[in-house]
Amino acid sequence: MDHRYVGIPELTGVPRVAVVIDVMRAFTVAAWAFSRGVERIVLASTEREALDLKDANPGWLALKDGAPAAGFDAVNSPGLLRSRDFTGRTLVQKTTAGTVGALAVADAPMVLCASFVVAGPTARFLESEGCGPVTFVVTGEGGRADEDLACAEYIGRRIAGSEVEADPYLRRARSSRAAADLAGGLRSGYHPDDVELCLEIDVFAFAMVARQEESLTVLRPVAVPAARSRLP
Repeated sequence: MDHRYVGIPELTGVPRVAVVIDVMRAFTVAAWAFSRGVERIVLASTEREALDLKDANPGWLALKDGAPAAGFDAVNSPGLLRSRDFTGRTLVQKTTAGTVGALAVADAPMVLCASFVVAGPTARFLESEGCGPVTFVVTGEGGRADEDLACAEYIGRRIAGSEVEADPYLRRARSSRAAADLAGGLRSGYHPDDVELCLEIDVFAFAMVARQEESLTVLRPVAVPAARSRLP
């Protein structure tokens, strides 16, 4: 199956099936947020929109890239998020790359957001839906981020149910510029465990599907059954 791997600037038209990849850190953070009880994540195009949505909807929370800022309840760090309790809450997320990529393909009939922590469930979801070739949106570094491309290629190989060794893809991600920047403390809103948390494989048993709900692009978790054994 010939999947496409493109950066945000290379998107043309509306793909039939899009999987938006942001390993470090937007869609690792999103998965952790769901694991901590978030009901849905609304993807915002700007920080101003995120705060306006929060202000207009009592009880909603807002999350952004970078250092903490007035009005925002969390930052884009899995290490800083993993001990929080967000049971039943709606989270508005705005990041530099991940949310931008998801909004760029929001009109596609099927949109998933993914990272290594939900790679297997994402592949199984697509396989179960009988999806044809997938357009993988590699959000980091204009489509050149090796951590995102490695994750996309890993999911692409797993969609057909192939047994794929994760380690080579995780090694590529660990050697990426984004991992080096995070490990070196060059990004604000950082926890020392962020790189390792972003490089865990199949931590959660759900895929993350983005759909239009009224005028909003909303990400929700969808439980995916575990893979069946292929042994005779």
